[in-house]
Amino acid sequence: MLGFLSQAAIIQLTIALPLIGGLAIWALGERHKNLREIASLITAIAEFTLVASLTSDVIAGLRPSVDVLEMLPGLNLTLTVEPLGQLFALIASGLWIINTVYSIGYMRENKEQNQTRFYVCFTLAISSAVGIAYAGNVLTLFVFYEVLTLSTYPLVTHSGTPEAIKGGRIYLGVLMSTSIGFLFLAMLWTYNLTGTLDFEAGGILDGKIEGPELAVLLFLYMFGIGKAAMMPVHRWLPAAMVAPTPVSALLHAVAVVKAGVFTVVKVIVYIFGLDLLVGAKADDWLIFVAAFTIITASIIALRQDNLKRRLAYSTISQLSYVVMGAAILAPISVAGAAMHMAAHAFGKITLFFAAGAIYTAAHKTKVSELDGIGKRMPFTMVAFAIGALSMIGLPPTAGFISKWYILSGAIETSNALVILVIVGSTLLNAGYFLPIIYAAFFKEAKARHKDAPHYAFHDHGEAPLAMVLALSFTALGTIVLFFYPDIPLALGQALVGD
Repeated sequence: MLGFLSQAAIIQLTIALPLIGGLAIWALGERHKNLREIASLITAIAEFTLVASLTSDVIAGLRPSVDVLEMLPGLNLTLTVEPLGQLFALIASGLWIINTVYSIGYMRENKEQNQTRFYVCFTLAISSAVGIAYAGNVLTLFVFYEVLTLSTYPLVTHSGTPEAIKGGRIYLGVLMSTSIGFLFLAMLWTYNLTGTLDFEAGGILDGKIEGPELAVLLFLYMFGIGKAAMMPVHRWLPAAMVAPTPVSALLHAVAVVKAGVFTVVKVIVYIFGLDLLVGAKADDWLIFVAAFTIITASIIALRQDNLKRRLAYSTISQLSYVVMGAAILAPISVAGAAMHMAAHAFGKITLFFAAGAIYTAAHKTKVSELDGIGKRMPFTMVAFAIGALSMIGLPPTAGFISKWYILSGAIETSNALVILVIVGSTLLNAGYFLPIIYAAFFKEAKARHKDAPHYAFHDHGEAPLAMVLALSFTALGTIVLFFYPDIPLALGQALVGD
């Protein structure tokens, strides 16, 4: 499709293009709002086109790579396209298009300030997310990982309120302290042991470290990857819910949390290697931490009346499915972990889009306020129901397939704990999602109080068309992935076949 460009040029363009688009958006500014938003949408479409053009070669077994810059003697800023990274890049760039359409409707309807800064920071975040996806070594990943944190901080604090500043402080504090305090140390230790930081099929640590030291190094990596939001380094995620809904969608579906669980899987597969961890049984503790996070976050979600906070704790729980799938160390569960990245992305972005639509049209933010809203906002709430079914793991949604693969890995390895956690958490997921759907469609709206604003109850319809189109598309994508999971599954299976 892009035969006039070499693979090396395409890979570098995937990082540069969002930055070029960001400069165009900044130059157009508030004076040319329509052109600014067109530039953002064109950039997103072009970025996805570049990323998608690499997919067939990666599935066929090619691993195109390019050295961009020598960071330190013998250590380059290297970009390499491998199956897991290609899946993450497809998710980030593809959903960026839909998020941009949604953002145009949301930002305009809610008359948000600093919209140019918002769109520019989005381009920086996507560029760094794709940089993480295509990182050829731990050093490259670390650089883009930190850039992603810094570029999303202005998005978290977008409103400028004291609450937003506090949430941003927690966000930045947790993510920077974990990455510098743990991930950076793990990187130095790995280089000291092996003399390399390259991601290699089968890992690079076999024969270099064993016993308790291996478990400690794994601990540093896992808790250094704060974006995976495993407890107790999860507080940044609910704190960041002060951000506008398109930012919440970016954090929870497109870039930040996906960068976290992607890095977890990539480190397990390409730094440690499945065979090393299976033989040493060094990751047994990781399964317990992931299981604890899944169940605890689900229980907390049950008690949240604020809709976005309920979705935030749901995300914390769902992310640890990916961690647990990788920690089982069975090829089928690792492929399931990769699939769950895609399933969660489509399902959770749909849920956040719906939450933002409800806020925009009805100015409602609490679960207890949603009685009867399905009659006023049928498209939004049907999409919400589809996203919720995917989080629960019911057919015909993509969440069923990814959970089935992870469950199959647990059965294959006779891991009773994982089986119990998947069953228990599925019931908990149903417990905090199904009542919302029931209330929206089968309960009557509460009577309007004489002092309540007119929009708080009956006098509203759907959100702006751009928002409804976006959430309808991602909801449809959740179902399409159930029937046509070929690409994410092929990339997941190629990952464990490397």
